[in-house]
Amino acid sequence: MKQFEYIIADVTGIHARPATVLVKAAKEYKSTVNIQKGDKKADVKRLIALMALGVKYKDKVLFTIEGEDEDIAAAELRVFCEKNL
Repeated sequence: MKQFEYIIADVTGIHARPATVLVKAAKEYKSTVNIQKGDKKADVKRLIALMALGVKYKDKVLFTIEGEDEDIAAAELRVFCEKNL
């Protein structure tokens, strides 16, 4: 299992467009990818669940990646966040 924290830098937070792109990126991996904000958790591969978290600007989220390609998934999703979120 790999984890990393990220603070949302995009002033719009994770709204529809970045959420859709994040879901698409997560689906590239066989590993499960979850995101947690506070005590709420969602499967990043499920758009509605991700949107339901209501992640906003400067919110701290925790990504948890678990599976056979977790190392590469965690590294690449961290870069994705830095570029897009």
